[in-house]
Amino acid sequence: MIGAGTMGNGIAHVFAMNGFSVSMIDISPEALEKGMANIGKNLDRMVKKELLTEAEKQTTLGRIKTLTSIPDGVKGADLIVEAATENINLKLDIFRELDKSAPAHALLASNTSSISITRIASVTQRPEKVIGMHFMNPVPVMKLIEVIRGYATSDEVTHTIMDLSKTLGKVPVEVHDYPGFVANRILMPMINEAIYTLFEGVAGVEEIDTVMKLGMAHPMGPLQLADFIGLDVCLSILRVLHDGFGQPKYAPCPLLVNMVTAGKLGAKSGEGFYVYTPGTKEVVVSPAFG
Repeated sequence: MIGAGTMGNGIAHVFAMNGFSVSMIDISPEALEKGMANIGKNLDRMVKKELLTEAEKQTTLGRIKTLTSIPDGVKGADLIVEAATENINLKLDIFRELDKSAPAHALLASNTSSISITRIASVTQRPEKVIGMHFMNPVPVMKLIEVIRGYATSDEVTHTIMDLSKTLGKVPVEVHDYPGFVANRILMPMINEAIYTLFEGVAGVEEIDTVMKLGMAHPMGPLQLADFIGLDVCLSILRVLHDGFGQPKYAPCPLLVNMVTAGKLGAKSGEGFYVYTPGTKEVVVSPAFG
């Protein structure tokens, strides 16, 4: 597992809970410590809900080891899943290193939410063994995995990952490698349109989210969902869509661009469309949007 952030530790959790030995790799020891702590908290919640015993929790934690070196961590790997920041140059560098360091038989998967699997595979000598495994957040809870076939991904590798995803208790959906795949090609324009609706003064934050929750039966409004995903991540995905398709309908709303520039990234920064009170579940509308 490459990356110990929100997605990385969630994916490590799911693999370990289903009996797999996991090496979680991150260049930051602090990120690894935080990632393991997060896995522990999530397992504690499962124990409290009687979905897991204390012994099973300890066994799961025991299946995960942490490392700061890719070459050391991938020596005996059969599958490597990358969940680094959604930055194409970083991902390309990681896959070059994985291709050099991983065993020849190892499959290389990316958890990217929008970046081309074909582009990632092109920097390796094993493009037929490169595939997308786009998990949903929070990984231990959400059932879906988008399984993305790059241009050269083999049928055998695709079938292996589809079967493996089912072993993890997930529901895999096979999709082809086009900008945004399926989930974000549909989701991000909706979020962007909600931001435009706010930007143009049609309605306020709570009003927009309430319409979508009560009118369209969405469990979370699009503006709060954007905060949860991260406004910087939303902006990055919209730019991939805009660059990939060249259509103005994917152009990010100027308000989103300004908020990211100002460091208002959503829940992870403490403020986005909503203000998040540390240490509580309380959410109040950001004063910036009245």
